[in-house]
Parts: sequence; structure tokens; C-alpha cells
Amino acid sequence: MVAHETALSLIQLGAVLFGLGLLGRLAARIGMSPIPLYLIGGLVFGTGGLIELQHVDQFIELASEIGVVLLLLLLGLEYTASELVTGLRSSWAAGVVDLVLNTLPGIAVALILGWGATGAVAMAGVTYISSSGIIAKVLNDLGRLGNRETPTILSILVFEDLVMAGYLPVLTAILAGAGFAAGLMTVGIALAAVTVVLVVALRFGKYVSKIVDSDDREIFLLKLLGSALLVAGVASALQVSAAVGAFLLGIAISDSTAHNAAKLLEPLRDLFAALFFVLFGLSTDPSSIPPVLGWAVILALLTAGTKIATGWWAAGRAGASRYGRARAGSALVARGEFSIVIAGLAVTAGAVPAEFAALATTYVLIMAVLGPVAARLIEPALRWADRRVTPSAVA
Repeated sequence: MVAHETALSLIQLGAVLFGLGLLGRLAARIGMSPIPLYLIGGLVFGTGGLIELQHVDQFIELASEIGVVLLLLLLGLEYTASELVTGLRSSWAAGVVDLVLNTLPGIAVALILGWGATGAVAMAGVTYISSSGIIAKVLNDLGRLGNRETPTILSILVFEDLVMAGYLPVLTAILAGAGFAAGLMTVGIALAAVTVVLVVALRFGKYVSKIVDSDDREIFLLKLLGSALLVAGVASALQVSAAVGAFLLGIAISDSTAHNAAKLLEPLRDLFAALFFVLFGLSTDPSSIPPVLGWAVILALLTAGTKIATGWWAAGRAGASRYGRARAGSALVARGEFSIVIAGLAVTAGAVPAEFAALATTYVLIMAVLGPVAARLIEPALRWADRRVTPSAVA
């Protein structure tokens, strides 16, 4: 019996991984992020789907936790402490505008649907955070990394990441039902951890890098992954959020060590993150999507508009042209991995209704597709509109 169950588990897991590979290849062929397809794959094989997986739930659940840790670790590796501090100073105004404009629609819809303060706080994060992974790929694919508006886009993304470092501990405390005093303590611990890590990274980053660095790839990988899971586990035990712990570790690793670590961990991140998106799809009943589809479309239209407004205003302050402002705004539209991370935390804690997962899934499906499409089409659409108004207008 045990051998039979093991065989079934291996067959199902192999089918899931092979299927993800096919979905990823399809996404690459049509030039879009694979995240929507991974979510759809989870919907097909989850509760209420066409085929329900029975033997690999526990493995996928653990793998998805590792996926979140690796997502945030590599995000931290992209920045040095000095870059974060500089980015915060230069982009705080645009960051605040971004925060206000893009959390309010999520809060409003959650309250209208009767999900209370907990649902409102969680949905605010889902609608707020742009997908840095999708945005980076789109900017690279469209050859816009050297554009004048691109530093503005990146500075807003840095600000969002810093907000996440404070937001996730707050969300974790709320989801755990912690009282006011316990919530303040959790936030205080998180802020203290962020401060300590930034100071350590600024002054002693090279020593942290030396601890995890190694010329041997196998040893380097073991130390990296081991330290990430250790830090994430300790952070989770302190109710600070495993994701924040991994993000802070990534910031503390600097210079060539960070670059080599990112190259080494990227395939693992992609593998485990894919399983994370599948798990979120598995936990969502497809029959729960139609009742919230209208709200998802409303949220998508509202928050696409607020992101475009944010980028337009911020790029204008930096001296970008009309087309640059339009490109900056449309580039910020995409939501993806971190919206699902936030929704996953809320759903796992059991603090939100089942409709929350359905709305978050549908919303991310729409935004992960709409973002790259908007980034590609907004400039040609603007030029076409200009020619209609003034046929002699030139680019």
C-alpha cells in the first residue's frame, strides 16, 4: 500500500512539473508571464477542478513555502542597503501617491463585500504591489531599460518593496488575531529588524557575504538555501513573516556574492515559485470565480488607471515626455507574484472568506495579462491618437 501511494505521488508530481514546463513554454511563445497559466493549472487540478490531486498536497504546500522564501530572498539580492536608502529618499513622494491610490480600491471593495478590517488590509496589499518580476521582463523585452523614465519606475518598485517589509508583519499580526499590544510589538520587532539589517548591510555587508560565499557551487548553494530557511524560520517564529526575513537576508548579502547567489538560485526560485502559484490555484474552487468576476474586472480597471496615473505623475516630475510618462504608468500596471503571496497568507490563516481567494486569483489573472499588454500598446495608441487630432504631428 505504501509503495503504491509512493508511486502515485511520484506520477502526480511528475505530471504537475511536466505540465508546468509546457505551460511555461507556451507563455514564452506568446510573450506573456507564466503566472496566469500556473494559476489556471492549479484551478484545473484543485478542489472543484477537472482532476483533483490526492497524493502530493503536502509536498506542494512545503515547496510553495520555500518558493515564497526564494522569491523574497532574490528580491533582496537585487538591492544593496545604500540603494534602498537612496531610493527611499528620491522616491518617497511618488511612493506615497502610489500607496494611497492603489490601496484604496482594494480596501473599498473588501468593505463593500463585508470582509471587515482583516479582508480590507489583505486586499489593500493585493491591489497595491506591482509585479517587479513581470515589469523587469517587460522593460527588458521592449528595450526600455535605458529610457529616461525607467529610473522612476524602479524607484517606485523599491519603495513598494520597503513598504512590504513593514506591511507583511502588520498583516501577519492581524491574520493571527493578535491584540493591539501584540500587534504593536510585532511591528516594532519588524522595524527594529529592518533597521538592524540596513545598518549591518551598510557597515558590515562584506562580512555577511563572506559567511555564505564559497568557490564551490554545491557548498555555496547549501549555505545560501540553509541560511535563507533558517532566517525565514526564525522570523516566522517571531511573527515577523518568513518572507520579510528572507528579504532582509538578501539585502545583507552584497557585491559579487549577491550577483553569484542570484544566478545560482534563479532556477530554484522559478521551480518552487511555480509550485506556489499552483498551490494557490489548487486551493481555489473554480465555481467560486463567476460570482466575483465582476468585482475583479472593476478592481482591474480601477487599479490599472491608478497605476498609470502614478507613473504619469512621477515620470513627469522627473522631466519625462508625454510618451515617457505613458510608458512609466503602463509599466506599473502588472500584478503577480507578491499579490498572490499576500493572498496566500490570508487564505492560509483562515481569516478571510473563500471568496477572497477567488477574487485575488481572478484579479491577478487579469492584471498579469493586462500589464504587459498595456506596456506594449500604450505608446502606439497615444501616437495614433495624436495623429488623429493633429495629422502632421511627429513622434
